Amino acid sequence: MSRGRAGASGAGESVEPEDFELSPSENAAHDTALRISGTKDLTMRTQKALASIVLGFELIIVVLIGLTLFGLGTLEPRYLGLIIGGALALVTIAGLGFMRVGRVGINIGWVLHVLMIATGFLVPAAFFVGAIFTALWIYCMIKGSRMDRDRAAWLATQ
Repeated sequence: MSRGRAGASGAGESVEPEDFELSPSENAAHDTALRISGTKDLTMRTQKALASIVLGFELIIVVLIGLTLFGLGTLEPRYLGLIIGGALALVTIAGLGFMRVGRVGINIGWVLHVLMIATGFLVPAAFFVGAIFTALWIYCMIKGSRMDRDRAAWLATQ
């Protein structure tokens, strides 16, 4: 199966998968995302790759939330902010690590998003950041699932 994007096709034109062509850099990025997601199961391959990407970026954000909690002195003692940020980072890393095991990583991702939004009770700006990442997560879950379903249907016809 070849991967890629449509060339110069017009709007509304149907492009068959064999007409797709990826550049070498796009090919490398695609292969890296799939390798990181670690799945051998073609039915959830894209969804897990997208989930890994979102959680990877989110890891940076949860560490920054912990540093913000510490820096603002929102909690007493102050180091609790670092503990919360570290705990969220560990949950994120666990989600990335378990992405290779069925739906475990995706379920951990859902839990992480609930926890991330909950940090908004400590730092109100975290509601906004949590909402953005949760929206991105939902979008990637829906689109990834649809792409995997379409791939499975296409493979069934081959």
